[in-house]
Order: sequence, then C-alpha cells, then structure tokens
Amino acid sequence: MTKKLAPPEFIRLAIQTLRTERFKGIHSVYSGFNEAFRVYYDGEDPIRVTTELAAQGAIALRPVRHGVMLYLPGEAPASVNRGEQALRKMGLL
Repeated sequence: MTKKLAPPEFIRLAIQTLRTERFKGIHSVYSGFNEAFRVYYDGEDPIRVTTELAAQGAIALRPVRHGVMLYLPGEAPASVNRGEQALRKMGLL
C-alpha cells in the first residue's frame, strides 16, 4: 500500500495540474476535484477540508456558480465589493 498525500499537498497538486492556461484556479465541481478528492480519501468531504484550509490561509476560495474556485495562496483575484463599486459609480462614495 502506498502512502497517500496529505490533503494540502493533494489540493496543491490538483490546482497546479487541473487548471487551464486561462485560469489560475480550478472549479471544485467542473474540474472533477470534488469527486477525485472523495475517491482518493475514501468518501471524505472536500468542502469541509477546503474550508478549513482556506481559514488557515493554505489555499484561497472564491464562491462561484455551482461551487467554488480553488486557488493557491496569493493567486486568487482580488475580491470586489460590488456594493461599494455601485456607490462609487453613483457618486455617493
């Protein structure tokens, strides 16, 4: 039996190998990450693990339709506060 990668290593490898040239991150569902994680870790919940790692700063998550985008630290796009952006356009901020 071979030794399994630790979840942070698995996620880093997944992001580096599953992302396309156009994007720095991977979609948790469409890339196949969630399913691969469950298979590799015998049914372990990828949402719980990625949320914990994001809280620790080991990865970055951005919510998107039907899942999240997973990024390596420092590679996620800056968060945009759409409310503030709208107020600036309106000249109220």
